[in-house]
Amino acid sequence: METNIFAQLIAGQLGLRERQVEGTMTLLDDGATIPFIARYRKERTGALDEVQIGNIAEQYSRLKEMAKRKETIVKTIEELGKMTPELQQRIAECWDATALEDIYLPYKPKRRTRAQVAREHGLEPLALMLLRGVNDAEQAARKFITADVPDEAAAIQGAQDIIAEMVSEDERSRQTLRGNFRRTAMIVSKVVKSKADSDEAQKFSDYFDWSEPLKRCSSHRLLAMRRGEAEGILRVSIVVDDDECIDRLQRQWCRPNQGGARSIVTEAVADGYKRLLLPSIENEFAAASKERADDEAIRVFADNLRQLLLGAPLGQKRVMGIDPGFRTGCKVVCLDAQGNLLHHEAIFPHPPVRRPAEAADALASMIEKYRIEAIAIGNGTASRETKGFVEMVVGEMRDKRLEMRDKRLEMRDGRLEVFVVSEDGASVYSASKVARDEFPDEDVTVRGAVSIGRRLMDPLAELVKIDPKSIGVGQYQHDVDQTKLKHSLDQTVESCVNSVGVNLNTASVHLLTYVSGLGPALAANIVSYRRDHGAFTSRAQLKQVPRLGPSAFEQCAGFLRIADAKNPLDNSAVHPERYALVEQMAKDQGCKVIDLIQQKELRAHVDIKRYVSADVGLPTLNDIMSELEKPGRDPRQQLEAFEFDSRVTSIDDLQPGMELPGIVTNITNFGAFVDIGVHQDGLVHISQLADRYVSHPLDVIKLHQHVHVRVTEVDHRRARISLSMKGLSQS
Repeated sequence: METNIFAQLIAGQLGLRERQVEGTMTLLDDGATIPFIARYRKERTGALDEVQIGNIAEQYSRLKEMAKRKETIVKTIEELGKMTPELQQRIAECWDATALEDIYLPYKPKRRTRAQVAREHGLEPLALMLLRGVNDAEQAARKFITADVPDEAAAIQGAQDIIAEMVSEDERSRQTLRGNFRRTAMIVSKVVKSKADSDEAQKFSDYFDWSEPLKRCSSHRLLAMRRGEAEGILRVSIVVDDDECIDRLQRQWCRPNQGGARSIVTEAVADGYKRLLLPSIENEFAAASKERADDEAIRVFADNLRQLLLGAPLGQKRVMGIDPGFRTGCKVVCLDAQGNLLHHEAIFPHPPVRRPAEAADALASMIEKYRIEAIAIGNGTASRETKGFVEMVVGEMRDKRLEMRDKRLEMRDGRLEVFVVSEDGASVYSASKVARDEFPDEDVTVRGAVSIGRRLMDPLAELVKIDPKSIGVGQYQHDVDQTKLKHSLDQTVESCVNSVGVNLNTASVHLLTYVSGLGPALAANIVSYRRDHGAFTSRAQLKQVPRLGPSAFEQCAGFLRIADAKNPLDNSAVHPERYALVEQMAKDQGCKVIDLIQQKELRAHVDIKRYVSADVGLPTLNDIMSELEKPGRDPRQQLEAFEFDSRVTSIDDLQPGMELPGIVTNITNFGAFVDIGVHQDGLVHISQLADRYVSHPLDVIKLHQHVHVRVTEVDHRRARISLSMKGLSQS
C-alpha cells in the first residue's frame, strides 16, 4: 500500500508517470544501481536518465524515513493514551515533514517546561477559562490557590505560561509565523566588534554590516556568513517585524468576548511568540536556508567534479611527470604507457640551487631512454618557469634533429607535447594509504609526481583515488552537510566511471570500486584473481571471481571492457544478457558479429523492430546499434595543449585592459576562477561571463575550458584579480 502512495507522491513531485516511478522503485529495491538502471533497464523506467532516477531514489529514501518516523510518533502518542481515530488518520495522510512534526509537537516528550509545571499545579482549566473569556480574572484565579500556587498572581502567571506554550505548539500559529518569515524575513550579519580589526576578519568584511531578504540570499553569501559566524567573526540572525507577527497571532487568540481576561491572553500570546515560537521558527528557517544553500553548493561541486573527472585523457602514452619546485628542485618521474613507474630523479634548473646544464642533460637523457611521448608539469610553484625550461630542452632536441637520427625518440604528431596539469589533491594522494600501497618504497614527492603524470594519461582513473573535497573544485565544501556531500560526490564518481567504462585488465582496485555492483571487496577480489590467473579473456570469467555472484555480475559486466577479447562485444557497452540477440542479428544478415561491427552496410539492413520482445524494446535496441557502430567508444573529448601569455608571470605584470588566455579552474554560483599564469587565479564574476544575461555560470562555461579574458582590476593588497569575458570570442 505504501509503495503505491510513494509512487503517486514522487510522480506528482517530479512530473513523471507513476508507472515509471514504480518500475524504478522496484529495481532499486532489488539492489540495482542508478547507472545500471539508466543504461540497461530503459523499458522498465520509460527511458529515465540518471538524474531522474537519482531524484526518485532520493525521494523514495526520504519517504521511507518518514514512514519510520510516523511509526515512532504513533507509538509515542498511543503510549500516552491520547491517540484518536481522527489523529491517526491525520498522521497516516500526512507526507510533509514539517506538518507531521507540527501534529506531533503537543505530544512530543520535552524537558520540564514552565507550562508543564503549571499543569502539574492544576492550572490548565484556568488557562482554558481565560481563553474562553471571564469578566473577573482574579476572581477566577482565586479558586486555584493551593500550597503550590500561593496567590491569584501566581495562578494567572501559570495560566499564561500554559497559553504561551499552546500558542507555540498550535499548527495554525506556526503556519502564520512561517508565512511572515517566507514573505518578509531578513538575514542580518554584524561583525563582532572585538574582531573587526583582526586580519582573519578581513575576508568577511563584506558582511560586517549586511542585510538582505532571506528568500533572495544566494547560496555562497549565506554560507560565507555562516562560516564567519562559526569562526566567531560575525553574528548572524534572521529577523522579521515582531509587532506585525504579534498582531497577527493576537487576532487569532484574543477576542472581544474574553472580557477582563483579554489583556492577560494578549500578554501570554506575546510571551509565547517571543520566548517560544519565534526562536523555534527562526531556527527552522535558519536550518532550511542552510540546507538549501548546502544543496546548491553540493550541486555546483558535483557538476564541477563531473567535468573534472570527464576531462580529456591523453591515453596510453609514455609520460614524464614533473612536480616543479625552486628550493627542493623538480621531481621527475618516467611512466610507461600503463602508468607504471620506470624511473625517478630530481633536477635543479632554478635558483637557489641552479644547475641548468646538468638538469637539461638529465631531462634529455630521460626523454630518450624512456621514449617519452608527452610531459605533464604540475601547475603549482615554479610551474611557468619549469614549463619554459622543459620547452627549451625539447626545442634544442628538436633542433638537433634527434628524432630523425634516433627512432627511439617518439613524439606525438611529430613533436613532444608539454602539458600543465592541476596539482590539486596530489599532495593528499601522495600521503594516502592508496599511494603507500602502490609505492611503499617511494617518498611523497615521487608519488605526487606520478599522480601528475597519470592525470595527464587518464584524469578519471587517477582522481578517483583522491577524496573529492581535496581536488579544489568546490564552493564552501567544508561548510556544507558532509553526509550529503559525500553521497552526492560518490554518486557523481560512480556515474562518471560507468559512463566511460573500465578496462578490466588494467583498472586499479580504487577505480573498480566505483563500477556498478562492485565495491571495495569485490574490486580487490577481481585484482587478486587477475594477478593469480593472468588477464581476463572474457567477461564470463568474472563469474569465477570469489564472491562475485549472479547479481553483481549482472550489475557490473556491461561497464567492464576487455580489449582484444575473442568476443568483440566484451569490449563494448553491450550487456552479456543481449549477446544472443546481437548474434541473432548477425546470423540473420548471414555474417559474424565482428562483420556487423565493421561493416556499416550490414548494420543498415538490420530492422530492429523485428527484435522487439517482452523484455527488449526500441530504447535498448537503439543503444545496441549505436554501440555496434562505435564499440567501447570513450565519451570524453580530445586533449588540447595550452599556452599562457609570455608577457605575464606574476600579479605585478598585470594591467587593466590586458587580454590574456586562461584556463577555468573552478566554477561557483557567483562566477568562474581562471588561471592566467600568475600563481593567483582571477575571478570572472557571473555578470562578466558573456554579453547576455547568465543565470548560472555552468550554462556558459566548463571546467578546464580554455578562455580569453580581459583584466578589469588588480587589487595588490588583497591579491585579487578581476576579469571579464565580455566582448571576447571564446573557443
